[in-house]
Amino acid sequence: MSRTVYVNGEYLPEGEATVSIFDRGFLMADGVYEVTSVLDGKLIDFDGHAVRLERSLVELDMACPIEMDALLEVFHELVRLNGINEGMVYLQITRGSAGDRDFIFPDPEKVPSTIVMFTQDVPDLANSALSKRGTKIISVEDIRWARRDIKTVQLLYPAMAKMMAKKAGCDDAWMVEDGHVTEGTSNNAYIVKGGKIITRQLSNDILHGITRAAVLRFAAEAQMVVEERSFSIEEAQGADEAFTTSASAFVMPVVEIDGVQMGDGKPGRVAMRLREIYLDESRKSAV
Repeated sequence: MSRTVYVNGEYLPEGEATVSIFDRGFLMADGVYEVTSVLDGKLIDFDGHAVRLERSLVELDMACPIEMDALLEVFHELVRLNGINEGMVYLQITRGSAGDRDFIFPDPEKVPSTIVMFTQDVPDLANSALSKRGTKIISVEDIRWARRDIKTVQLLYPAMAKMMAKKAGCDDAWMVEDGHVTEGTSNNAYIVKGGKIITRQLSNDILHGITRAAVLRFAAEAQMVVEERSFSIEEAQGADEAFTTSASAFVMPVVEIDGVQMGDGKPGRVAMRLREIYLDESRKSAV
């Protein structure tokens, strides 16, 4: 059955949805995005995603074509129209189309932004088989631009890194810069060592994950010790366990790094407990 999607104020069958070939998101990756998970037909961490969306737009001097209350209404309507119980809502905003290609930004007073939203149905999102076996990752050099804190649609290198992992028979990749892990291709990275949860501190070097913020808050409430600092692949390989967090995978255990098995090769106790807490608490606050 065809999905109903949202394009510039209209709900349309996906086969009828179009965007100009001159749209700057298509020509120059001049756009931002957010992915919000849906559990039990409700949105997880919507407010956090809305705040980060507004920040990304401000950092790129890009106009926001929709108020956040109206955005929430569109999300709810898309979830309803497409019958999503578990899955995701994808949102993308670009600087729009001025009718031709040009490096200079178009005047936002004359050229409206493009806004696109669609749902993805993922029936086993919370009960993921991958979370039960854990992921295997490889390390790759981080050669992205310096503003990774802005959630832009410039995802070519993360996609390439995921393909490198797939070719190596693994699930994902952690990116390394100056000898230290920055983050995963689409997630924040963590290790657990000596009872401490260790993850890189916030800066322009990594995305300020919405799930990251929630998980660290829940960890603190559960009396777990959190240390925000950089770590190397070698330190990660010697850790007790490792995991990642993201809006679409929640808390995902890591069981192998560059061929080195973590612990007994099974998802770690801390990661699985945090996943359980995150899912329980997020469901309570979902909208």
